[in-house]
Amino acid sequence: MLITINLYQKILLESITQSNTEIMFLALLICLLILSFKFIITMKPSCKVYLIDFACYKPPASLMCSKDQAIKQAKQSGYFSEDLLDFMKRILERGGLGDSTYAAEIFFRQTYDPSMEDARREVEMTVFGSLDMLLAKTGVKCQDIGILIVNCCIYNTEPSLSSMIVNRYKFRDNIITYNLVGMGCGAGLMAIGLAKQLLQVNHNSYALIVSTESITENFYHGKDRSKFLINCLFRVGGAAILLSNRPADHNKSKYQFLHAVHNNTSSSDRSYNCILREEDKTGKVGITVTKDLLAAAIATIKPNITALGCIILPTKEKLRYLITCIARKLLPSVNIKPYQPNYSNAADHFLPHVGGKMVLDALHKSLGFSDIDMEASRMTLYRS
Repeated sequence: MLITINLYQKILLESITQSNTEIMFLALLICLLILSFKFIITMKPSCKVYLIDFACYKPPASLMCSKDQAIKQAKQSGYFSEDLLDFMKRILERGGLGDSTYAAEIFFRQTYDPSMEDARREVEMTVFGSLDMLLAKTGVKCQDIGILIVNCCIYNTEPSLSSMIVNRYKFRDNIITYNLVGMGCGAGLMAIGLAKQLLQVNHNSYALIVSTESITENFYHGKDRSKFLINCLFRVGGAAILLSNRPADHNKSKYQFLHAVHNNTSSSDRSYNCILREEDKTGKVGITVTKDLLAAAIATIKPNITALGCIILPTKEKLRYLITCIARKLLPSVNIKPYQPNYSNAADHFLPHVGGKMVLDALHKSLGFSDIDMEASRMTLYRS
């Protein structure tokens, strides 16, 4: 009888222990499910970024400067020899600029003696002009803008350009601001990429991007041809872009921003030194543009296009490219031409970098774009 009772107690104890284990396991499972559900609920998804609208500033007609007028003004200044003036004429004829471009106010004076006030006035004209247009078009309130990014390569002032804008439009106190300087033509792309990243972590926000340049203080009046190119190619202008990650802006936006691809070639001395602000032999400051510019531009843009192709090209185009690359490696004795992916299968419009006619011609040839693909860039240069 005692043995039977002890056996019963043992079975009952094992049953209770097993039951407790099952209860603990079930409780742990429920806790994990609750935590997972809470994480899914509180996790914020990656924001979709929309381009609401943009505005390009058009200077007043009084600042319009045709190619003939540019040469006339340069001749009247008395700074340049006939040889340099002939060089300027050739550059203007080949540069891709039209006769409806705009120069800074200082270039229409008898003497070139710019002040800080002159330079600031040019920047305020382009920046405030483009912002006034954009805010009027979109109807967005200044207090709703949470991010401001300004890019201007050469001109760097104190207070900063972003502070100047915040003060003018009375943006809110906690607005996130950035100034991108000394980054050349790539700063615009950098600013848009930076805005996209910031919009991923600042929800329900607007991001304002302003792009401009000030040429008032950067007219070169020396004799170095490599620095003289800036006088022929740079003009007055500015643009403002409004991005948003607000779901309510989906229907009224012009575009959805999908991808931003960046690559940096500053480690290459050839790229690093192709555009350099420095003094000439007489101590006059100018921006040197070397013959390596075209090669550096191709070396920067081509891998960028390749990286973008990996994202947007359809599978069929990727396979053709891959098969061609493998065949060229395995059969070096066979003359197999490299396959140029057809980007028209993934994109309807192209706007290659508007860095001058020579740059566009080089991109046209190396990237295999058609004349229609290049038209937007060439016309932007013509009217810039």
